[in-house]
Order: sequence, then C-alpha cells, then structure tokens
Amino acid sequence: MIGEPREGIIRAALGAALFWWGDASVRQVVSRRRRPVRTNRGRGEVNRGLVLGFVALLAAPSAAMAQASLERGRYLVDTVMTCHNCHTPMGPNGPQFEKALSGGLRFDEPAFDVIASNITPDRNFGIGDWSDAEIKAALQEGTRPAGHHLAPIMPSGFYKILTPGDLDGIVAYLRSVPPVENKVRGPVYKLPTVQQVLPGADRPMSVSDLNDKVKRGFYLVTIAHCMECHTPFSRSGSGIDFEKSLGKGGREFPGPWGVSTARNITSSKASGIGDWSDAEIKRAITQGVRRDGTKLKPPMGYPYYAKMTDGDVDAMVAYLRTVPPKE
Repeated sequence: MIGEPREGIIRAALGAALFWWGDASVRQVVSRRRRPVRTNRGRGEVNRGLVLGFVALLAAPSAAMAQASLERGRYLVDTVMTCHNCHTPMGPNGPQFEKALSGGLRFDEPAFDVIASNITPDRNFGIGDWSDAEIKAALQEGTRPAGHHLAPIMPSGFYKILTPGDLDGIVAYLRSVPPVENKVRGPVYKLPTVQQVLPGADRPMSVSDLNDKVKRGFYLVTIAHCMECHTPFSRSGSGIDFEKSLGKGGREFPGPWGVSTARNITSSKASGIGDWSDAEIKRAITQGVRRDGTKLKPPMGYPYYAKMTDGDVDAMVAYLRTVPPKE
C-alpha cells in the first residue's frame, strides 16, 4: 500500500529519463553535421550515468521502506503478538528458537484438538506456497487457503484491527524467517466453532488513532489478545463473554506449569489492578511478577512483552486503566 506512490514516482522518473535520452539523441543527429561523433557519445554516456544515478537514488528509499516494514513485522511477531508462545516448539529448557515458528503447542479442547501450525516459509509443511492474501486471510479471517476455518485458539478475531501497514510488515517478516521442515498433523474438530471479534476491533485502526496513547494501548492489548485469556466464557455457552465480563479473569490454563488462573485485569481496586501503580502493572507485563513479588505462571507471554518499547508498554497500561471494573 505504502509502496504504490513511490513506484509511481519511479515510473515517472524513468519516463522523464527516456524523454531526455531521446532528446539527446535528436541533438546528436543534428550535431553530427558540426561536431565529432565522439563528443556526442560522451554526452550520452554522461546523461545515462546521471539518469541511472537518479533512479538508484529514488529506489533507495523504497528499499529502506521495505526493510522498515519487515522490522516492524519482526517487532510485532516477536514481542506483543507472542506468536512464538504457540507456534515455536517447546523443549525441556523452554522454546526451541532454532526451530522458531515451525509448529508448537497442542490444544486439546472440547471443541477441537489442534497443534499450532508451522508458519515458516517452508514450501512443504509451512506457508511458503501461500500468497500474501492467503496469509492475511489466515491472520484476520481465520481461514486456510483451502477455505476451512482455523480453530478459534488462533486469535484471528483480534487481528482485524491491524493497520494495513502492520499487516504487510507481519507478512514480510514471516517470509524472511528460516524455513523449517516440520510436519504438523492436521486439526481434529469435535464441535462447530465460530470466530469471535473483540468489540471495537472489527476493522483496521487508523494510523492517526495510534497517536492517541489510550487508543494505541487498546490496539496493542488487542493484538496481544490479552482479553482472550483474561475474559471468562459466558455461562450460556456462547463463547467468551466480552459484553459482561471483559477482563474479569478466572479462566484456568493447565499445562506443564500446573494450573494457571488468569487474573482480573480490570480497573477494579478490590479485585483487579485498579490500585496497582503503573510500575507494578508494567512489571507484571514484562517480568511476570505480581504486586506481592510472587511469580506469574505461563502461558502469560511476559518474556516476549519484555522486548516491547517502554512507550508501548506505557500505552497498554493507559488503556487498562480505562477497562470498566468487574468484581
């Protein structure tokens, strides 16, 4: 999206270059009657060199922009979105980053039994043969190229808010990681599933809104899918209860760590984090340490949040302060 105007400028520059080359050629034909040919050939070489230098000068910012987009994607995937938390295999000593994003955790739930997919660019077992549009559809619509839906453990309903630039950066970064040949078995679906979308996150956020600290915090908390774990299911069985229990906590997550219970992260002073200081909230997010100094358990992705910028963590805290209290 961002690159299209730049490409238009480069095409225009090439057109101008060809115009001037052509004009120089006409001048050469006329001047042959009065001047040695070698003088015109020299001018042509100088003109060609100037034009090529000018085109290279225009192309350099495009390359820089592409690299900046990839680095933005790296930042999002490796930190706030915590993709490694599910998609990188776990060993006895933690994530096996030498096989990063090649397929990871198993989720055996009442509705499905799935293993997080290989999302490296391996053409046999990863997403190397997927188009950019197909990768984006998996991220935001929760669908594979063949059309069937991903299990809702994939937080695609939280990624609709991604800006087009961030979405492009994520795709660019996923294409850049080393391909890993790791076959992940297919999913098993036991019951029908639906994609749930966090209220207020059903469309891409505008870039201008990211300049607002609280709105940027909402954006980051959303793509970090915090409310996926910190909001309980509805008693009616209709899925996560975003409407009445947003951030209330209480869900249990069994694993090698034992049983982890998501805490209340609303602004309630009695049950939530309303009376925590900003520093205490930031320490919980980035270090996995509670207010009383005890350690949080996985699957909270604090090792990844620790690599976020201070400004982004501050924005997350600013948004969490606005979450209505729930007891």
